[in-house]
Amino acid sequence: PDITYSFYNVWAEVYRIPYETRPLKEDFHTDPADYRKDNGGVVIANPNAPTGIYEGLDFIRDILDHNRDSVVIVDEAYIDFGGETALPLIREYDNLIVVRTMSKSRALAGMRIGYCFGNEKLIKYLNDVKYSVNSYTMNMPALIAGRAAMEDTEYFLDTVNRVRQTRAWTAAELTKLGFTYNDPQTNFIFAKPPAPCDAKEIFEALKEAGIYVRHFDKPRIREYLRISIGTDDEMLMFINTLKGIIKKKC
Repeated sequence: PDITYSFYNVWAEVYRIPYETRPLKEDFHTDPADYRKDNGGVVIANPNAPTGIYEGLDFIRDILDHNRDSVVIVDEAYIDFGGETALPLIREYDNLIVVRTMSKSRALAGMRIGYCFGNEKLIKYLNDVKYSVNSYTMNMPALIAGRAAMEDTEYFLDTVNRVRQTRAWTAAELTKLGFTYNDPQTNFIFAKPPAPCDAKEIFEALKEAGIYVRHFDKPRIREYLRISIGTDDEMLMFINTLKGIIKKKC
């Protein structure tokens, strides 16, 4: 899609792989019809970033059914925060790869730990490439930290649940302030300020107050803010500061 994780394009260009991006619909959902044509592969983030939108498994099935001769990569970096994983579909489709990261729900961004799921044949192909380039992609501290994070299920579930609860509270407060957004299924909310508020002005005002959100100066999304979900205290401070900014600037 034209609005998604930016590094897909970067890596394609680094390895000189021709690629094409398809525009999201007006509501920022992905149109499956755009992917019903010959191609060398499909990459879809689900839930997507920065929109936070999750497409259901019927959508994923449609992509897989219309691309039987191509590999379909579903990036589930944010799946723990909302939505249903596509992992069960691996048993039905031999062209599906599901990729995950420990940078989000496992809070190990600095370790750069990623992993993927697929059928035996596809994983063998990936390993052939991996071992021909770099057999040792992770150091021992990263391996130990990653294993510990996966084993501590109780902490993981508690953390994800708290993020979801705080996200729901933040979304409700944003609604009271006139913000609009799609149903967020990530650890952030992609929200549009009420008119006549300007997203960039709010971004700058929050920055001056020591609160950082993301603003993308790009067509179609320059009037939106990506608001990451922090602790309850952090989000309360954010909302209170935001109220003052809106009162002053809007």
